[in-house]
Amino acid sequence: MGTVVFVGLGPGDPGLLTLRAAAAIGRADTVVVRRDAVHPEFLSHARADAEIVDTAEGDPARQAAKAAKAGRAVVRLFQGDPALGCDLASEAAALAKAGVPFEVVPGVSSITAVPAYAGIPLTDAKHREVRVVDASEGGVDWERFAAPDVTLVIHGAEGTVAEVAKGLVAAGRADATPAAMISLGSTTEQETVVSTLQRLAPDTKGMEAPATIIVGDVVNWHAKLAWFETKPLFGWRVLVPRTKEQAASLSEQLTGYGAVPDEVPTISVEPPRTPQQMERAVKGLVTGRYEWVVFTSTNAVRAVREKFSDYGLDARAFAGLKVAAVGEQTSRALVEFGVQPDLVPTGQQSGEGLVEVWPPYDEDLDPINRVLLPRADIATDTLIAGLTRLGWECEDVTAYRTVRAAPPPAPIREAIKGGGFDAVLFTSSSTVKNLIGIAGKPHNVTVIAVIGPQTAKTAEEYGLRVDVMADKPSVSALAEALAEYGARRRAAQIEAGDPLRKPSQMRRGARRRK
Repeated sequence: MGTVVFVGLGPGDPGLLTLRAAAAIGRADTVVVRRDAVHPEFLSHARADAEIVDTAEGDPARQAAKAAKAGRAVVRLFQGDPALGCDLASEAAALAKAGVPFEVVPGVSSITAVPAYAGIPLTDAKHREVRVVDASEGGVDWERFAAPDVTLVIHGAEGTVAEVAKGLVAAGRADATPAAMISLGSTTEQETVVSTLQRLAPDTKGMEAPATIIVGDVVNWHAKLAWFETKPLFGWRVLVPRTKEQAASLSEQLTGYGAVPDEVPTISVEPPRTPQQMERAVKGLVTGRYEWVVFTSTNAVRAVREKFSDYGLDARAFAGLKVAAVGEQTSRALVEFGVQPDLVPTGQQSGEGLVEVWPPYDEDLDPINRVLLPRADIATDTLIAGLTRLGWECEDVTAYRTVRAAPPPAPIREAIKGGGFDAVLFTSSSTVKNLIGIAGKPHNVTVIAVIGPQTAKTAEEYGLRVDVMADKPSVSALAEALAEYGARRRAAQIEAGDPLRKPSQMRRGARRRK
């Protein structure tokens, strides 16, 4: 018989998943979960062949027991902590009655995590007692929670805020007692409203569930300690015109700034129409035909790596060769392959930048003057012209073809044209052309961020207003420049006394909250 592991996912932020929880999900043959209530990133820890059983289609305890009795390793996922506000008691009891063994992996509890994400510590030097109230079923005896120095954490009261506040005041809490409501805590949709018991109900009208209410003087810490919602790009929906694999590090950086990255590929990479050219190049690489190999993109690295795999080769085939990379990302892709590049431009990360640092051919020092250049079918000739001037003979090989990607789903296209995105990052001129070609022109409220002057020129030619340009042509610098722009924009709104609104909230008809 298999074992059922009850796993807590935490309050909402996928980064709060514990190591033990991730390991349990990764080992599972069957995952039992309410699929529409969980962030897809949690399920990314599951094996590709794992069975996903949706609790919306049956009783979760029976679903888990059935899979376990079939000898499968089962995880039952709960939002938050299984032992708090979840059905652990009834489901575990059902498994125990059926003779099915189970384990519990606690999750980070929303009781502590959500206030922490709002900058509200539950205890401080003056307040040492915390009481948790489940108000989801109503009928709470508020007299038991009237002590003025006790911090209250109330959950399940999203629809009864007025009754909670009136009950506490009637029980003896001052109507001026600080109170806060935190909606969708720990996610990039988090919203915190700080008020008093007297004003809490009208001030929080329209806030989304799930929400947590904090009552007590510790709420005053929010003004000084708020760290999550004050991130420079907090809640910004940012379009990244790259595949998920290419955008991994960029999306991680944007998430660190509080943004919600949305990867939308604008190009599709396909094999060359005539593979014989690449086959001859790989053979020449192994037999010592070349002195240098130049990689101008991560796609070129991937294409060579795949061809090596076809022939049973690995990074050792580069022994005795000098390897150059056009920039930081390409260099990282080579290092992951097991190849440490010998030459990377320190300034401009482009073909021109590589030519600036490339050594001239010296027949006394260089036994061979050939350079292998595996690249895209639409690459420019700037690099070849520069290396030829320096005395090198370039063998230009088409390693892959770039074609325009298929249009994204209709909701993405509508968000691009309708102002649903707060910013778009353009990492090349081709991403500008292709995005407009497959999805349309971004709305004029959307912040346009570009990687360099050439991309800015292309964007302006297509009628786009360029708001942000990286100080050096790297995606990391581009994300940093957008974060700095967001921080300046936020500071200007605060100084002017304006409501804090994202660019997408500036368009006509956008939802606004005071």
